[in-house]
Amino acid sequence: MGAAGAPADHFADADNLAAVERGKQVYYQHCFSCHGRNLEGQFLWQLQDQFAHRRAPAHDASGHTWMHSDEDLFYMAKYGRFPDVPKNIRSYMPAFEHRLSDSEIVAVLAYIKAHWPTGIRVSQSMLNPHFMGMPKDANKVAWTLPPTCSASYKRWKQISR
Repeated sequence: MGAAGAPADHFADADNLAAVERGKQVYYQHCFSCHGRNLEGQFLWQLQDQFAHRRAPAHDASGHTWMHSDEDLFYMAKYGRFPDVPKNIRSYMPAFEHRLSDSEIVAVLAYIKAHWPTGIRVSQSMLNPHFMGMPKDANKVAWTLPPTCSASYKRWKQISR
């Protein structure tokens, strides 16, 4: 179930070229000033200090965006926090609920996901209902995952038999 209650309410299809192109436009209008022209995040975004939560993380494969379902990412972009985080906890991520439509937020997510390598897309799709977003060529091409993803790979391998 997604944050809104229904499975895959806000699925971002990285294979939908029109959505990816629209997402690119919206990203460059609203997101790149914090998350970088190439999805690289702000300088020192990985540094763990008192300012860690103020630096926008990378949305490329070096970041942790792919460790969340589409529904959770949608919720973060719309409300400025993940669904499980209490409303009284401060977030430096701005909420876009009054600036972007739901379809624009989903398009931005599609744009971000379209830049991930196959292994990252495979791992992230496993967080979505019914593995939505699994690359069509996941069984046909060689791909690797970061070392932290070996459990996801093993699970996918068992399920895809």
